Amino acid sequence: MTTIVVLVVAALVVVVTLTPYAFPRTVSDREARADGRPIIYWRPGCSYCLRLRFALGPLGRRAVWVNIHRDEDAAARVRSVNGGNETVPTVFVDDGHRTNPPPSWVRERLNR
Repeated sequence: MTTIVVLVVAALVVVVTLTPYAFPRTVSDREARADGRPIIYWRPGCSYCLRLRFALGPLGRRAVWVNIHRDEDAAARVRSVNGGNETVPTVFVDDGHRTNPPPSWVRERLNR
């Protein structure tokens, strides 16, 4: 019985960390830019993205989340501000951006 519980827990950890289930519905880069809210670019399997998502909790739904693996324009935008690298999470707020910002920085912008 213990083995089954361990396997189920391990499977859940894999599902949450390697798939988009922990993240709000992702939209295209075009939709995100038209929305006017802060944009968080992320990708499945990124532990820093997962850390940010969990640290923000329900407040994270105030941002627009864009999966760079589903949208080439989003990946290009991330590369354009990160020296050609697809480093995520990259967060755009107003005219500025931060790469892998502390959750407190993002939380402060989402509470405006």
